[in-house]
Amino acid sequence: MQEFIELLGSTPLSLQLLVAFGIALALTTVIVMVLYPILRAFARKTQSFTLEAFSKRTRTSVFCLLTMLLTYWFWNVINASITEGEEHFLLSALLHLPRTLLYIFGGAFLIQVTRVAGDTIRHRYNTNDVNNLHERKVLTQLQYIQRIVFIIIFVVVVAFIFLQFEGMRKLGTGILSTAGVGGIIIGLAAQKSIANLLAGFQIAFTQPIRFDDVLIVNGEFGTVEEITLTYVTMKLWDQRRQVVPLQYFIDNVFQNWTRSNTELIGSVFLHLDYTFPVNELRAEVERYLPTQEFWDERVGTVAVTDTTDRVIVVRILVSSTNAGNTFTLRCNTREHLLTWVRKNHLDKLPTTRSDKGIILMPGVVEENNEG
Repeated sequence: MQEFIELLGSTPLSLQLLVAFGIALALTTVIVMVLYPILRAFARKTQSFTLEAFSKRTRTSVFCLLTMLLTYWFWNVINASITEGEEHFLLSALLHLPRTLLYIFGGAFLIQVTRVAGDTIRHRYNTNDVNNLHERKVLTQLQYIQRIVFIIIFVVVVAFIFLQFEGMRKLGTGILSTAGVGGIIIGLAAQKSIANLLAGFQIAFTQPIRFDDVLIVNGEFGTVEEITLTYVTMKLWDQRRQVVPLQYFIDNVFQNWTRSNTELIGSVFLHLDYTFPVNELRAEVERYLPTQEFWDERVGTVAVTDTTDRVIVVRILVSSTNAGNTFTLRCNTREHLLTWVRKNHLDKLPTTRSDKGIILMPGVVEENNEG
């Protein structure tokens, strides 16, 4: 081994650096190829989702980070063995390269670890459940905090890179100061408006909206698909996406159908003749709703809510566990009742009468008009 080191020391500096990098690469390859299969096997044995996610997400970043760490160490050893001279000066400057990459890959590793933590929380809080209010609350805060952590990691990495260079050390120190970090975070997160960042904090922790909430914004019905630092993406009922600035939800009125729970009441309106037997309709609704899987048995009522000079307005209220099921139940109920009315009370649909109460067909009306 000593002979190899002496032989390597007699070679040109560029060859020494390449050999050192090759050794670092080989060592890292062996370490990663041994370590990560052990991690995956242990994760499967213990059924640990976190370890499984860690082994999947961090393999590349750990490989790059460890390679640069060993390379930087080996090059430092070579630099220490060189006497003062041109090569020593050149290598001292060249050491900035692996150190810079070390900071970058270190930041990438921390980002992946943050994502692993996020994956673990998402795995633990399943939003597929019907009553998922607490889960959506946690995931909304997670989505916002994760982005803030990414920005902080980016700022710190940039600051450490600047601190390497004598001329930029004051800039790096300023970035790491409290005012510097706060200013950079606001600049990156808010982009055009500080109000948007503050609105984001307010939304994340007071939560007028949450991930997967059902909203009506600007007359559009949709669910919250993504909450970023500056805007909210809504998935509309027809698969379109509506992008809304965060500040909108602080300054404007909007409807949140799932603010406290996902259960909703839907209405079906029928316009019928004054002679229509409402009690028979009520009995049919009471017979029909228990046959529907979307009905949650909370609400199922029939009432005459309005009248005009020609018709009565009958409102049927139904309830279900969420917005999607309520809409489907409303449509199914409306379709069924229209079929039932046509089949059983065709003569009770809205009609036109004379002043003597005689039902006028369109042809009769035309003849009377001609007379």
